[in-house]
Amino acid sequence: MTTALVLGSTGRLGRLMRHLWQRPPPALSHVHWVGRHGGEGILEWAPSDPTGALPRADVVIALWGVTKGDEAALSQNVDLGRSAMELAVQIGASRILLMSSAAVYGPSDKPLVETAERHPLTPYGMAKCAMEDVIQDWCDTNLFGPETCVLRLGNVAAADQLFASLDGKEPVVLDQFDDGMGPSRSYLAPRDLARALGDLATCPDRYLPRFINVAGPRPVQMEHILRASERPFDWRAAPDNAQAAVTLDTTRISRLSGELVASSDAASLIADWRDYREGRVPLASDADVG
Repeated sequence: MTTALVLGSTGRLGRLMRHLWQRPPPALSHVHWVGRHGGEGILEWAPSDPTGALPRADVVIALWGVTKGDEAALSQNVDLGRSAMELAVQIGASRILLMSSAAVYGPSDKPLVETAERHPLTPYGMAKCAMEDVIQDWCDTNLFGPETCVLRLGNVAAADQLFASLDGKEPVVLDQFDDGMGPSRSYLAPRDLARALGDLATCPDRYLPRFINVAGPRPVQMEHILRASERPFDWRAAPDNAQAAVTLDTTRISRLSGELVASSDAASLIADWRDYREGRVPLASDADVG
């Protein structure tokens, strides 16, 4: 049985995981939730704090990260990555999972594999690239440190900009490209994120890759998500720097967890978003339903 310590438990991904892991996966005997501000069931801890009060754990899951702000704010991702690695050593963890993003890749007309060269177009993508480099350097220097896996996440339903707009009052406007279509992205349903994290936290070391794309096997049209939500929207001509498609190759995660099919279906993404908004927790028997 494996115990996990989750960093960033009060952030967007942390709130999603606390919602879904009110009943943790069977392979996890206990989950310790840790956040900068603490709260009910959440241990209060920040990188500058001593670690003596934190429990030992087998695996650290670092969900924290900075997604918005200027260069100085986004550069905190590097410090957070390094802090998570150091904490894992201090509490005796043998494994650590860290969150990166599809934003590290940049444009491509083919599904992006983990070995592809990175060409980030946004400050956020550049910051995540810098974090990945620091993690790789740390692992190269600390050969006997924890087994390390960096997850390059697709757009997480209920946590990305499109889903944030569904709750807003402002009109939703979608880019339209020359082919008449809107953007398509590799998405990740919250229930599939929970499933992948559980598998990556507990799989044998020999199956754990250093980098792994985590998303559905097929991209989803943003237009289809909006129509599934029944949210009205308007079109605008896509600007020159807009990306029509970001598609991740999901061979590695499919071998480990099976295809994350809910993440490739607009209706399932909306259902997960509504479950989260309304405080409903899917039953364990429903976890793998597409």
